[in-house]
Amino acid sequence: MAVPEEETALVEESDIVVVVVVVVVVVVVVVVVVKVVEVVVIVPAAVVVVVAVVVVAVATSPRRGLVVDARLVDREVTVVAVVVIVGLVVVVIGVVVVAVVVVVVGLVVVVVVLVVVVAAAVAVVVAAAVAVVVAAAVVVVVVVVVVVVVVVV
Repeated sequence: MAVPEEETALVEESDIVVVVVVVVVVVVVVVVVVKVVEVVVIVPAAVVVVVAVVVVAVATSPRRGLVVDARLVDREVTVVAVVVIVGLVVVVIGVVVVAVVVVVVGLVVVVVVLVVVVAAAVAVVVAAAVAVVVAAAVVVVVVVVVVVVVVVV
């Protein structure tokens, strides 16, 4: 006996549902990770860089007259430059981490989809093999019955 069409259709639908659910879950996880990295790493580092630049601009402004000693200006500029460099490095690292996470998750989604597709193909092949074996068994039974009938009669 062949596998009923209803069962194979259900298998295919469930495979599609699994793929869709996995892809949706992975996309949600990626979005959450990206947002967390943005909020925890990139945004604070960018804010630090902007604040440092504003501090240097205000401190070294000739109109403000806040800084008279050139050594103080040099020290503040050096500190702010270090803060800016570290902040920019953190921003770049955050962006790279987000990019790597997106690429890795994308690859995982592709692999999962391929595995599901291969599993579905294997299921179809197994169902076909079972159908062939069942058909062969039916043929053997029919031949045996015919031989028995011919020999007995």
